[in-house]
Order: sequence, then structure tokens, then C-alpha cells
Amino acid sequence: MGMAGWHLSRNKVLFFSGALFITLAVCIHLIPYFPSMFPPVLLQQEQQQQDPTSCISLLNEVTYFPNSHGFSWNWETNSGSHDCDFQKLGRPDVSDLLNGSWVVVAGDSQARLFVVSLLDLVLGSDEMESIQDDLFKRHSDYHIVVKKIGLKLDFLWAPYATNLTDIIIGFKRNKIYPDVLVMGSGLWHMLHFTNYSDYGVSLGLLRDSLVPLLPVSPEFNAAGPDMGSDPIRALHLFWLGMPTLINRMLNTEEKRVKMTHEMSNAYDQELHKSKILRQDGGPFLLLNVAMLSNKCGVDCSLDGMHYNEAVYEASVHVMLNALLIESHQKL
Repeated sequence: MGMAGWHLSRNKVLFFSGALFITLAVCIHLIPYFPSMFPPVLLQQEQQQQDPTSCISLLNEVTYFPNSHGFSWNWETNSGSHDCDFQKLGRPDVSDLLNGSWVVVAGDSQARLFVVSLLDLVLGSDEMESIQDDLFKRHSDYHIVVKKIGLKLDFLWAPYATNLTDIIIGFKRNKIYPDVLVMGSGLWHMLHFTNYSDYGVSLGLLRDSLVPLLPVSPEFNAAGPDMGSDPIRALHLFWLGMPTLINRMLNTEEKRVKMTHEMSNAYDQELHKSKILRQDGGPFLLLNVAMLSNKCGVDCSLDGMHYNEAVYEASVHVMLNALLIESHQKL
């Protein structure tokens, strides 16, 4: 934890201390010649750490524990995540990781709760209390600059995929792009349009709008696009998935009629068919809120749609650990 100094600012090189660098270099060069010096388990862990795709695929596998404050969480110990060394990051580590970065989160109320959890890892309790009124203004944007670490964070109210496409077009028009972009939609479309095929079309248009921001080829592999030295290519993209809906707990009759289990599954299928997710060949790494919320369970939900803060905290840590992996960093 003590070897801090890492962050996601563009075109900044991340350095270890000289002693650590020399030690690692010696170890790396000695391993091929003296394999007996290193137990097989250590070699296996080294290989696991060098395979970011396998670790990223395990990021959403967490488990929850009831406590006096509601719920706590951690990564599942039987999923192989131990070899990946996933970590819950404290305020100093999150501040180092996001130092000098511009983070944009765009979506509906789920995205707003995601922002709350992210800011809770950066700001103190007094600072969080002072921004509550502005942060929770319904259907509004929110902007904050955390001067002590140079973090700029924007929440953009964008409940429909078409709104997200407009945001991407705005980035291209202004020729300025965030370091980290988190997007998500679906709940509002399901409630107000209840047309999963139309949702799929809008996701396809969003994916097409992203192509100019990514490598020349529109095809991506499971490990994500090959980020080059171009600042535009350094954009980290995350898709904030819809939560598991508990129909009987939804707070209006209209929601209970339209936001059924079957409709939710249809929307999820359109998400995958659109190939907007990295696992399907697209650019966005999925923050699997459906899995995260489902594992937390019925007692973890407030109204069948919004969940205990532990779910959003877990999704934030999934993103942060993915950033560590993609930036080739360790804490």
C-alpha cells in the first residue's frame, strides 16, 4: 500500500521505486534459469497475474454478509479471485489511482448511486454531507472537482441509450474525452417504452458512435481494444448493468405490469445482441449489477429496483480493480 503515486492521467508514466524495480527485474530474469528457487504455486500465481483477461472475468463474483449496518461484501474465495489479488481500496489508494483523472458517469438513478459510492471513497463524511442536496437533485447533472487530488467527476442524467449517444457525439465534437467513462441505461426505456427490440437498436447506435474513439478496427476481443499511445485510445469504458428487478416490491402498479422478469430478460438479451459489451466483442466492460444485486438478495433491496449501498460499493470496486489490471498497476 505504501508504494503509491499511481494514477490514470493520460500520458503519465507509472514508476516503482528503484529498489523494487531492481528486485523484480532480477527475479524475472532468474526464474527461467533457477526454477527450483521458486515454488510451483508462486510460478502459477505469476502466470495468473500475467493473464488479465481471466482475472477481469472474475471481478463480479462477490458474496455478501449481513451485519449491523446492513450488508458487507467481499470477493468469493472459491472463484479463483485469490490468485488475482483483488483488493478493497481505501481512500488513499483510490485517491492515488484517480489522481488527475476525469471520470464521467452517465445514466439513471442507478448511475447516481454508483457516483455516491465512488465519492464516498474519495471524500470525508463531512464533505459527503455537504454535497448531498446537490447530488440527489432529481433528473439533474452533477459536477465536482476534488482539488486535493485533481479529480474531476461528472454525473450526467441520461436515462436512455439515445442520451448516451448524444454524450459521445458531444465528446467527439469538442475533441475532449474523459479518462474513465461509465454508462448504463434500460430501466427507463423498459418502463416508458417497454420495447426491447427498440432498446437493442438504440444500443447498436451507441456502439457505432464509439467506433471513432477506439482502434481502427471495429472488432474487439475479450481482452478489450488494443489501447495505443493516442490519448483517445486510453479511454476506459464500463457498462453499468441493470439490477435484478424484484417485481412484487416495485412501488407502482405500472412498474409491476411492465417491468416483469420476462421483459427484463428480453432487455438483457438485447444488450448482448448489440455487442456493446467486451465479453460479446464490444468496448464496454460490464459492471454486472444484475449479478451483484441478485447475490445480495431480497432483503438487500429498498424497492425492488434500488439496493443497499453494499451493491454499489461492490460495483465501484469492480471498476477500480479493473482499472488497476488494465493500467498494469498493483497496490
